[in-house]
Amino acid sequence: MDVPDWEPRRVAAVAVALPDGVTPAGTRGRILEAALALYAELGFYGTSIRRIADRVGINSATLYAHYQSKEQVLAELVQVGHRELHDRLAAAVGAVPDADGAAAQLAALVRAHVGVHVDYPLLAVVTNSELHALSPEHAAPALELRAACRRMLLDVLARGVKDGEFAVPDLVLAATAIGAMGMHVAQWFGPDQPYGGEQIAETYACLALRIAGAAAR
Repeated sequence: MDVPDWEPRRVAAVAVALPDGVTPAGTRGRILEAALALYAELGFYGTSIRRIADRVGINSATLYAHYQSKEQVLAELVQVGHRELHDRLAAAVGAVPDADGAAAQLAALVRAHVGVHVDYPLLAVVTNSELHALSPEHAAPALELRAACRRMLLDVLARGVKDGEFAVPDLVLAATAIGAMGMHVAQWFGPDQPYGGEQIAETYACLALRIAGAAAR
């Protein structure tokens, strides 16, 4: 079997992108985009307010007029990432009729999950790896959305077991494995990689069905 020449990186060199309709106009939006790039590259603790301001082309005082702290900037980015994920997962599972079964719903969830990490890899990296830097107060809205996403996956897995479609020895571990698989895509996906987004999503959907003990579709 031919193996593609592939050297995935920790964080792929991709353009900064945020979901449509969530980026504020003007300076506030430019601050979010600049912070996203820096947090993805340097991490929250390696990024200063001055560095963000310099990247935007403003001074620190102007930045503080829009955001009280770099934590508030991170909190907004993390919430944007979790909201996008939640809405896509809900739309994906809601579009599959119950009559199609849990396997079809699981495949749809995984495709949507991978899709978010392919479309917004830098946002996904920051959302997942910098969440720990937020205070409980700032993290709470994102954590609520994350819990709702996890419940969607667990509900589908539980339904599949109940209906005899899945053979899952441990629902929590199966959900954790499936979720981690999709999250890691953001670490390496980029335009210079040999795999396209749809190909990754379809392959991961098949792998998730196997984790769940169902035949791949």
